[in-house]
Amino acid sequence: MLASIATATLIGAVGRPVSVEVHVSNGLPGFTIVGLPDAAVRESRDRVRAALLSSGLPWPLRRVTVNLAPSGVRKGGAGLDLAIAVGVLAATGELPAGCTEGLTFCGELGLNGSLRHVPGMIALADAAAPRGLVVPLGDAREASLADVRGQALGRHALEVAAAGRHHVLMVGPPGSGKTMLAERLPGLLPTLTAEQSLVVTRVHSAAACLGPDGALVTRPPFRAPHHRASIVALVGGGSWSLRPGEISLATHGVLFLDEMGEFPVAALEALRQPLEEGVIRVSRAGGTVTFPAHFLLVAAMNPCPCGEGVFTGACACTAAARARYTRRLSAPLLDRFDLVVPLFRPDPDQLLDGPPGESTAVSAAKVAAARGRAAARAGGDPPLHPDGARLLASKLREGALTARGLHKVSRVARTVADLMGAEQVGEEHVCDALTLRTARSTVAP
Repeated sequence: MLASIATATLIGAVGRPVSVEVHVSNGLPGFTIVGLPDAAVRESRDRVRAALLSSGLPWPLRRVTVNLAPSGVRKGGAGLDLAIAVGVLAATGELPAGCTEGLTFCGELGLNGSLRHVPGMIALADAAAPRGLVVPLGDAREASLADVRGQALGRHALEVAAAGRHHVLMVGPPGSGKTMLAERLPGLLPTLTAEQSLVVTRVHSAAACLGPDGALVTRPPFRAPHHRASIVALVGGGSWSLRPGEISLATHGVLFLDEMGEFPVAALEALRQPLEEGVIRVSRAGGTVTFPAHFLLVAAMNPCPCGEGVFTGACACTAAARARYTRRLSAPLLDRFDLVVPLFRPDPDQLLDGPPGESTAVSAAKVAAARGRAAARAGGDPPLHPDGARLLASKLREGALTARGLHKVSRVARTVADLMGAEQVGEEHVCDALTLRTARSTVAP
């Protein structure tokens, strides 16, 4: 009898997902926890047992083994109590099968069965599964601060990016939520296929990024290199052995470049070839190696060095400083982005009391449905409604679109139509696609 429950542990100020695997078997009664637990986690045995009995729930008089995966990451604190208790109940059949799927459980148990506060709940919420997070009542407000509130345009842009595999650049001042939005994108992507899992696992194994258990990678990876990362760190290579870099480790997942305007120009230009071909070729004196590099590029940048730009009206940069900053993005690289969207700082009232947006699970379902519609056409395009065609023609005549821009807007409009379940690409879908390019003028070299 086996159960697997999702939870998270705090490493510094960052939440790290943990899978609590509970196995109940015949034999002498016992309780063993493995997977690098600290003293607080090892003591959870007594807290969990007392909490279940105090709540009128049975404790199995059998052998219970709890594994905390990945086994190479040290787990600390009492926040794993709730997940362990739920795992024991699920493994013994006290909970219906499937009721815990997609949920992350975090909380310390009292001996009377109550749930107590866990430090670092915001960071733990960031590592939560798509459906939601189960936490003590006292931590509910802190956990909810990790939800994306406002930023309707940003959320919509990420849905379009995930549904149509469109590269997206977010431009806005600090505090506008660019990083938080990017970190939510992997939750919108579908689980890797068997073939994709093998490719991703092979690349991560070659880079020594797999955990000690060597488990198959089944979720799209998310890589976020620092803006001071070297070209070798991004594209791969090395002096003795040629290892894959960040763009290969992001294969079939997301490569997030935060503060894109601070990356070296040479590093940014190195992205152009793999974005077009889906592979990266690394050549050294000893030979040439080809690594996969089929990733979704998500980038975020400030509109200018001071960060305010035209978004707040408080820019302190000179015209020359703004020009130097935007010249880091060449026209050919900027042209790789199908979506360039502006983000403004959300209103404080909306952050504190505004309704949350759609959950990740709802958005992921919309993305999956849109991808299904595109796949059903077997590469064909939905028909273009006459109103949509007239709007595109007028933009071409005005000079607002080039031939390349027409192709990109048409692709995005098709994805928008798929998200909305439309049979034709209409005028509203073309307008939406044009809106998702509105920040391009603020970063055009």
